[in-house]
Amino acid sequence: MEEDSRFESFVADRVDALLRYGYVLSGNAHDAADLTQEALIRLHRAWPRVQRKENPEAYTRTIMARLHMSAWRRRRREHLIWDLPDGDHYDLLPSDVEQRLWRALDGLPRKQRAVLVLRYYEDLSDEEIAKVLGISRGTVRSHASLGLSKLRSALPEFAAAEKGQS
Repeated sequence: MEEDSRFESFVADRVDALLRYGYVLSGNAHDAADLTQEALIRLHRAWPRVQRKENPEAYTRTIMARLHMSAWRRRRREHLIWDLPDGDHYDLLPSDVEQRLWRALDGLPRKQRAVLVLRYYEDLSDEEIAKVLGISRGTVRSHASLGLSKLRSALPEFAAAEKGQS
């Protein structure tokens, strides 16, 4: 019973951060919610072991990254697009540049996007990314290079600004 209350407490404390992480991985709120929900279900199954031996949040984020890349997610029939919801919306909308960046990220293959999210959003090293995704460090570097190259070509103003900084 105490383990259930610890799990509930973990979920209550970290669900917003996990949803944000899911959004960065997937690019839309619906898939972020699905990723978070499935990861928490899997975490609950492993909770007794995970809470004793591992960091529950890191474990959950690893599950989310792997789920994002899994084959069943590629076979989704629906494709959600960037449309404003019906009714009132009080959040600030992303700028044109941010929207183009999100679209460019959305156009990347799943592994490239996952590598970039883990590197620049999670601030993980190549070795940590390789461990999370179950791939080699060389593959991590290759996906990062290819993904950044595609982003630079999709968003030339970022590439020009980056050249000006070096």
